[in-house]
Amino acid sequence: MTADTRQGQLAILSFALGAFAIGVSEFATMGLLPYFAADLGVPDHYAGHAISAYAIGVVIGAPVLAVLGARLARKRFLLMLMAGFAIANLLGAVAPDITTLILTRGLAGLPHGAFLGVAMLFAADMMPKGKRSAGVARVLMGLTIANVVGVPAAGALGQVIGWRSMFILVGLLSLGSVLMIGRFAPHVQPDLRASPLRELGALKNRAVWLTLLVGAVGFGGVFAVYSYFSAAMIDAAQAPAWAIPLALSAFGIGATIGNFYAGRLASWSRMGGTLVLLLGMVGVSVAYALVMGSWPLMTAMIFLLGSTAGLVIPLQMRLMDVAGEAQTLAAALNHAAFNFANALGPFVAGVALAGGAGWAATGWTGAALSMAGIAVLGLAWAEARRHDGTRAGMVPAE
Repeated sequence: MTADTRQGQLAILSFALGAFAIGVSEFATMGLLPYFAADLGVPDHYAGHAISAYAIGVVIGAPVLAVLGARLARKRFLLMLMAGFAIANLLGAVAPDITTLILTRGLAGLPHGAFLGVAMLFAADMMPKGKRSAGVARVLMGLTIANVVGVPAAGALGQVIGWRSMFILVGLLSLGSVLMIGRFAPHVQPDLRASPLRELGALKNRAVWLTLLVGAVGFGGVFAVYSYFSAAMIDAAQAPAWAIPLALSAFGIGATIGNFYAGRLASWSRMGGTLVLLLGMVGVSVAYALVMGSWPLMTAMIFLLGSTAGLVIPLQMRLMDVAGEAQTLAAALNHAAFNFANALGPFVAGVALAGGAGWAATGWTGAALSMAGIAVLGLAWAEARRHDGTRAGMVPAE
């Protein structure tokens, strides 16, 4: 292994560490909600605004920061984003009341999409031709490992020591990422032709919007199931308490494995890989609805559902193909779209549950949303075929 190769791997590892910190901060907060709600003296439903604030921060921050940072060198931009993320989490650790915590969670969400988007672009460009999607997958591996190891560990730490310790841990992990990026990421001159106006050009591209819509709708199917999984395990399956964290870790393990294969699928075909993963979501969601009431089988289904979570990879690669010179904004918007899915899936499934449907409705809702994503993918394929007269990404991409 040459020194340059080793440095490149360590640079990508530094991006993955930042993604790991982001994953822990986003998902562990959900598990610790009852603890900070009780400590700050507010009901659970009000404390949930802290989680919503983070998602809103992602949706707003992803496009805004991507546009504002268009002319910055990628290394400097990533350093600024991760440093801001670290500060926001450390401020959350000392929040004296729920209002302050909500504010700090919104601030923490702002750099989420821009960091992951730019880090993926950076990692892809550092890989040899034909392996760019592997660079994207390696960055995302930080998110998936966070669900396997980081979220359960941070949740346990928060329960034993206190919920504030989770934010301190995330802040320290983020600072570690900053130090590694500063040490190992290569210095690449910024594109002096870049400008906010050029980045905003992506918003006029129908192919970009259709690709984003595939993720925003189709991945909502995963969240429709995942968001209510713990409650369904307890209420419908009478699962033992120890089975729930085990099952949630199974989702993370499935996502870790799925990311590896999603990278290969993306290298084979952007749209073809997307179609395979969406079909997997539909099939697993239907199976989940059918096995409702058996917690071992539900656990198996949540593992398989996690294996489809690599959908972000072929969609990210597709955006890199169609976004032209607006790469940074398109990459950041991809994560905003997935956070929109994080809101859409639970909302639609919640409507079904509120209407009196049983827990199996979350599976049927998830299947319906993923099928809707396939329909949007069909529109994207037709648009691409009309535009370039080829088989529109259903053929090998690289």
